[in-house]
Amino acid sequence: MTTTLTRRNFGIAAGTALGAATLGLRGALAQAGGQIVVGTWGGDYQNLQQANVVDTIVKPLGVDVVFDTANDTVRKTKLMAEKRLPRGTLDVVALTASGSYEMFKNEALLELDESRIPNAKYVLPHLRTKYSVPHIYTGRVILYNPKLIKTPPTSYADLWKPENAGKVGVIDIQYQTTIESAAMINGGTLKNYEPGKEKLLELKKMGVKIYPTNEAMAQALKTEEVGMCIMWRARGVQWQTAGIPVEIVYPKEGVVLYVSEMAIPKNAKNKDGAYAYLNAVLDPRAQTAFAKSFGYTPTVSNVTLEPDLVPKVGFTPEQIKSSMVQDQDYLSQNDPQLQEWWNKVFKA
Repeated sequence: MTTTLTRRNFGIAAGTALGAATLGLRGALAQAGGQIVVGTWGGDYQNLQQANVVDTIVKPLGVDVVFDTANDTVRKTKLMAEKRLPRGTLDVVALTASGSYEMFKNEALLELDESRIPNAKYVLPHLRTKYSVPHIYTGRVILYNPKLIKTPPTSYADLWKPENAGKVGVIDIQYQTTIESAAMINGGTLKNYEPGKEKLLELKKMGVKIYPTNEAMAQALKTEEVGMCIMWRARGVQWQTAGIPVEIVYPKEGVVLYVSEMAIPKNAKNKDGAYAYLNAVLDPRAQTAFAKSFGYTPTVSNVTLEPDLVPKVGFTPEQIKSSMVQDQDYLSQNDPQLQEWWNKVFKA
């Protein structure tokens, strides 16, 4: 089941939503306190959590948050290395949807007790799992600079046009979705990324530029070092707001959703504090802040956004209809070899 994100179903009045959230926190999370360690990505993502989750919602509950910043591969490795220990070093982990699914299948994550997450009842149906809460989500699109890319792209295949040679960038940490996008135009499917490898080697010969992070890609677009890339729509909205000259295109192949999730390791030291944190990331205040500052779509139904923000972060019925989700079983089985190919063949 999917839900079209419009102003109406973003929810009830903000005052009522915030009141309910506060009562829920004081009731179900009354035992929260002490210190928790949150494994997360750094940069803007961590900074927004600090300002809008930790300082605003979690600290008043008496929970002290320490961030453990790294990429999700490091977090997954740590979870697997520590899962047999009575107590691990992480209380909350931020992972992609495929990452949390993989870790749950490997018995490293807790099956959540939603009675301890009052805001979980507002989670959009198509984003629900039994082992994580969806923090934010968006869709995969194409960004381009009209000054450098004269013909507006409509498909991932347009990155391979001869006239765009040397103008295309890809992001190292997005190896998985980049291979997937290439597969979608070369006979592959969401259950078979292999055809994407051959296609990416063609792009390599055309002079594709590889950047380590999303922030590095933003700088490259700003300086016009590159003119086109595959990216999350939320980042496109964020960069447009920052004055970077990019336009957003929804590829005709369809929009694949990206979900950033939060989960609790089975051996977390402070599960009460971890549950408080999961509830806080679903709070309407935090969800609204991430939509405004980061361009991501709220994952809960009880948020009322300003009317001018809805078209930027919401999805039309047509976009919802054409949206796709990654095949988590395929990714859990193939992610290691995809990353190895990327590092040893594509980047070599």
